[in-house]
Amino acid sequence: MLSSRLKLVSDGSNESGIEMMEQPLEKSLEEAEVEVVLRGIRIPPQPQILVDLHMQMAMPDFSLADIAELISRDVGLSGLVMKAVNSPVFGMSRTVSSIDHAIGLLGLNSLVNIINAVSLQQTIADQSAKTLNAFWDNASDVAVTSAAISRRLDLGSAEEAYTLGLFHNCGIPLLAQKHDDYLNTIGQAYQMTDQRVTDFENQMINSNHAVVGYYVARSWKLPLYLCEAIAEHHKADLSLQSDEISQANKKNLLAILKLATHLCATYRVIGSSGVDHEFENYGQPVLEYLGMSQIDLADLRDDLIDMGLVTL
Repeated sequence: MLSSRLKLVSDGSNESGIEMMEQPLEKSLEEAEVEVVLRGIRIPPQPQILVDLHMQMAMPDFSLADIAELISRDVGLSGLVMKAVNSPVFGMSRTVSSIDHAIGLLGLNSLVNIINAVSLQQTIADQSAKTLNAFWDNASDVAVTSAAISRRLDLGSAEEAYTLGLFHNCGIPLLAQKHDDYLNTIGQAYQMTDQRVTDFENQMINSNHAVVGYYVARSWKLPLYLCEAIAEHHKADLSLQSDEISQANKKNLLAILKLATHLCATYRVIGSSGVDHEFENYGQPVLEYLGMSQIDLADLRDDLIDMGLVTL
């Protein structure tokens, strides 16, 4: 039996748009520095359906029926959303048959998170080289596993965990478009035994996929704590050890994500590494935050293997 877990405490954050980090991870990024980080990188814009959706939700008298009708107009997107919602990890007791039904069961904010996630994957994947097929397969695995872990531990929102799983490495394909040798760089980064992935990237290309992913998420109007979780996902141990109670949303998501990326062997898919060096070096604070032991982690792995979400 797993130990008792910290529960989600909402920080009420619901900000949007690209802005400077209020509490930066390493140092404040001035506007000129941001331009350097993003130079040569095209942040994919939100599809028009999402722009229209946010505009509709900003109206004081919007109705859920109008929102459902707007989403349903995009048949392709609706199909992807319904496929995600009806996956076993969200634990629906019956098949969700329509967008109206999904909103009623999940709530509008949760459904918007899922729409953002599947839209981003579709948008960037369309621009990505075929060499990134394995990357996207792993992102999907991490997303589904994150949602399953959230439900298994009764921790936070499975829908937000799913969104973070798909978004967290979205900076990788964008940097691969900018730097011809970037896939080799990120592969080497995962093989470093004494260095974090993003620290190695910073040395090699003066940027990293986590900070690029942060600005993508801000552009796509994700909640601030989700954006910050993307920015910090290779330094989760530092975030989890802070005393800021108001950051519970972000901390819970980070802990879930680090377990999911470890169990889904992202280090092997992206870095061709036989060992998850970052988890070996910095994983203990994740387990401590969740109140888990190595035995609990092994039990969780077995459960996910039985569910067909994780392979040996």
